[in-house]
Amino acid sequence: MSETSEPELPRAVALAWGVAAHPQRGPKRELSIERIVDTAVALADEGGLAAVSMSSVATALGFTPMSLYRYITSKDDLLVLMQERGIGLPPERVLEADGWRAGLHTWAHATAEAYLEHPWLLDIPIDGTPSTPNNLAWLDAALTVLAPVAASDDAKLGIVLALIAQVRWQATVERGYRAVAARGDDPEEHDAGIEALLAELVTVDEFPAVRRAIDAGAFSPVPGGDPFAFGLERLLDGIQSYLDAGSAAAPDPTPADPIEAQAARDPKVKEAVRARREAERQLREARKRERERMREARERLRR
Repeated sequence: MSETSEPELPRAVALAWGVAAHPQRGPKRELSIERIVDTAVALADEGGLAAVSMSSVATALGFTPMSLYRYITSKDDLLVLMQERGIGLPPERVLEADGWRAGLHTWAHATAEAYLEHPWLLDIPIDGTPSTPNNLAWLDAALTVLAPVAASDDAKLGIVLALIAQVRWQATVERGYRAVAARGDDPEEHDAGIEALLAELVTVDEFPAVRRAIDAGAFSPVPGGDPFAFGLERLLDGIQSYLDAGSAAAPDPTPADPIEAQAARDPKVKEAVRARREAERQLREARKRERERMREARERLRR
């Protein structure tokens, strides 16, 4: 009887899922994939991705670069695992929000917070569909928020992708403002200086629309304001309009049971839902450990 072939996964993806073979030689007790990734994340938090190399991580750990290659075979694989560790898991408040709009709003802010906690995440290019557990957990949370919405799965995925684009842009600009503050400058004064510079350089003949915006005060910083709230809210407005148009063209859905809706808001029900989600998270971790142990058992039997 032939043995069922396993799908060939990229090494980093297999490590993230806990199905990659672990090294049989080398300083096992002193070194682990978790320690390598944690150290790389700490270096990136301190000095950005430029501070991360197999050599710098090895030095920080007190090992040679060759020791690391027994566990993680390339810097590209290390970046995948760093991204997985840095993005973490979506907070429970995303699924506890009242309605899809509040849920996506919470999801967007939580995603931005994750990016700003580890700004180097924005420097790792997106090269395809999410394929690691934590990234899929974020996608799953957003799609779960949209589950009650009358739209196709393709449309829901498109909505999430549009939201990701908005959040990444927002976090990228916010990172720039934080860099301004880190070097001792006030971001609002910085913006005011740029506005004054534009007022001197921009003429109505060369850039008439920009000139009108400057004269109208559109570039003036609003003290304590959130410059990104407008964009996020308008994006959600657009999604709302799209969904409303689809609902108008679709047959009337089955009306919600008011008793069921009221029961879902009961504190004990909410507590049970949170407990279920925590159990599901622990189950995912247990399955990952099971896959790792199964992989190790296969390797022992093949030797």
